[in-house]
Amino acid sequence: MKKLNIIILVLVSVWLTQCGRSVVSAPAGNWVYLGDKWVNFGIDHDELFVTNVRDNFKQIALRVTDGPVHILDMKVHFDNGGVQDVPVRAMIRQGGQSRAIDLTGGYRSLQKITFWYETVGFRKGKSRVAVWGLR
Repeated sequence: MKKLNIIILVLVSVWLTQCGRSVVSAPAGNWVYLGDKWVNFGIDHDELFVTNVRDNFKQIALRVTDGPVHILDMKVHFDNGGVQDVPVRAMIRQGGQSRAIDLTGGYRSLQKITFWYETVGFRKGKSRVAVWGLR
């Protein structure tokens, strides 16, 4: 009977993990969803315009679903015209997230985020990268 309970528990855990894999959830803490991009297979770059969020943020983080993404570099563009270069150089697994990235100058208002990436090792051809900001 104990073996059956363990097997059922493992199956339910696997099922819940698979069902939730395309859900973009917030990193731990008081984070605000800023937007997301579907990124293509291969090496490319994309821009994510931060719209409808007129707040100041002190950190951002990337959350990846639907396939792993190797984030090479990222530029954060601020409303005042400033740009911060962030050399991420991290492989983010499906369901994983980047480290919390500090924005220079304290709390900043964002205009857009440009990131260069490489998607490798999966057949779907696209992955979803969501950006979160910490107020």
